[in-house]
Amino acid sequence: MISLLQRFSVKRGLPATPEPQVIEVDGKPVALRFRRNAAARRLVLRLDSKTGGLVVTLPRKAGLAEALKFVEQSRGWISTTLAKQPQHAKFQDGARLLYRGLHHVLRLSGGPRGVVQIDDGYVHVPGKAEHAPRRLKDFLQAEAKRELTIASRRYADVMGAKFSRISIRDQKSRWGSCSSSGVLSYSWRLILTPDYVLDYVAAHEVAHLREMNHGPRFWRLVLTHCPNARAAKQWLKANGREVHRYF
Repeated sequence: MISLLQRFSVKRGLPATPEPQVIEVDGKPVALRFRRNAAARRLVLRLDSKTGGLVVTLPRKAGLAEALKFVEQSRGWISTTLAKQPQHAKFQDGARLLYRGLHHVLRLSGGPRGVVQIDDGYVHVPGKAEHAPRRLKDFLQAEAKRELTIASRRYADVMGAKFSRISIRDQKSRWGSCSSSGVLSYSWRLILTPDYVLDYVAAHEVAHLREMNHGPRFWRLVLTHCPNARAAKQWLKANGREVHRYF
């Protein structure tokens, strides 16, 4: 069945977008999907950080056969790129978890249900083992909202800005965003980063309430109130993949 997007493409004079495929890379199945871009001048292959699959952008006239040939010619790049991706962290007693920029040891205590506690380098998760991942993630999301709310209010006060509410999400391609209606959205994974990194992202998004761009006035506002911005950006660039290993 042709999707609504495909029908829309056909009406605009674009060929239908090919259906998703699955290819084998180093003995493992890898999802491959396509997107049509009339403005594209060449085929482009990239890794989808959200799904771990591959995405091929097709120019107006490119078809499935040409796209698959391009993918086949790019197998060396694909293999190397996939090999660099961090493996999903295992959730088991004794595993390591990044929290506030430091590695902690998970302790699945079992026993009666209680609250997650962090103490002296350990993260204690009570209750049945099968419910532990959800319980821990709920705790981390709640901590993220609490800390980001505090940081956002602090920066809103000093920058003379106002936000309508804060939303905690699991954004794969960005750490935060600011809408024109004043909603600040953050990745809950910021609770895994050092304090100064979470602090910087809050400053960055609150500054957008004053300047909805990345011009000189925007950066002047951020750097005036957050001198660790450069170090925070470097940390995210170096450790972003590590942060996305969990859950």
